[in-house]
Amino acid sequence: MAAVREIIQLQCGECKRRNYSTTKNKKKMTERLELKKFCSSCRRHTPHKEVK
Repeated sequence: MAAVREIIQLQCGECKRRNYSTTKNKKKMTERLELKKFCSSCRRHTPHKEVK
């Protein structure tokens, strides 16, 4: 049986740096993940979106 959870990268919406990685269940959550996280280069909380 194949693993359902896959590793994804989160990219800052302001400076476009890939700061975080996490996992998500691709079968249950098909849309792209978006979280508000702290960006060390922008020095503030910005929206981070899932990238391929």
